[in-house]
Amino acid sequence: MDKDLSEIFSGLAEGRIIPYLGPGLLPEAGATLPSGMPALAEVLSGQVTVPHKVRRNLTGAAQYIENFKHRKTLVGMMDKTFAGDPPIHPLQRDLAARKLPLIVHLWYDNGMAKALAEQGTRWGRIQGLSQTEHYGDWTGYMDAEGQSVEAAMAAQWDTILYEPWGSQSPANNYLVSDTDFVEVLTEIDIQTPIPEIVQQIRAGRHFLFVGCRFNDQLQRNFARQIMKRSSDRHWALIEAPLTRNEARFVREQGIQVLQMPSGVLLGEAAVAKAG
Repeated sequence: MDKDLSEIFSGLAEGRIIPYLGPGLLPEAGATLPSGMPALAEVLSGQVTVPHKVRRNLTGAAQYIENFKHRKTLVGMMDKTFAGDPPIHPLQRDLAARKLPLIVHLWYDNGMAKALAEQGTRWGRIQGLSQTEHYGDWTGYMDAEGQSVEAAMAAQWDTILYEPWGSQSPANNYLVSDTDFVEVLTEIDIQTPIPEIVQQIRAGRHFLFVGCRFNDQLQRNFARQIMKRSSDRHWALIEAPLTRNEARFVREQGIQVLQMPSGVLLGEAAVAKAG
């Protein structure tokens, strides 16, 4: 395990590791926002009556709301849920200060973006777009001020924040319903929805998963496709025991699971800097 941590910190220092952050960081930071797909499904289901069988199924509940209450209602509910100002996790601040070429953030809150904004460096976002609202466009590119820009601008940023499922900020883009994901998954195997610059940066690099679980097929699919054609060695910080599907997935994808909290990374970083 010490060897793994040593590799992680040398890899981060040299820009060879891509952080892949999930909703599990929210409770660690003290945020009250939903920190997982079932929790978000229950928040949505608590505002609109949905069939019992999909109350904890995020994509199913979102699809029901979209079908029977309109897409605008679903977007409005997502906006209300994630419109708060989430606290920044210390790890997000640490990563933002490193000027890493790419950070993947797979949730709808604005925590990682806030951390990058604090640094005042050149950065921007690439977000997944719903085909229901942006037919023909798989991704949107936004600068640090939240203004829409051409894809070519991303090459000028010190750090790209890639949000494959969208985010509440700055333009309320969400992949959340069954339809949203079916459209993307139809094309993702041939990498069409994955931005070209993300494909370039990931080549030969390792991924570090923090705040993520792989106990859902949707999350496994996105992780697999975003990692495609990168290196064959990655890490994930997961304290709880893995499910059978998770164990199979990490084995197949070359992900070494480290059963430790995210705070250990910060502790090791402090030791390394002191040394």
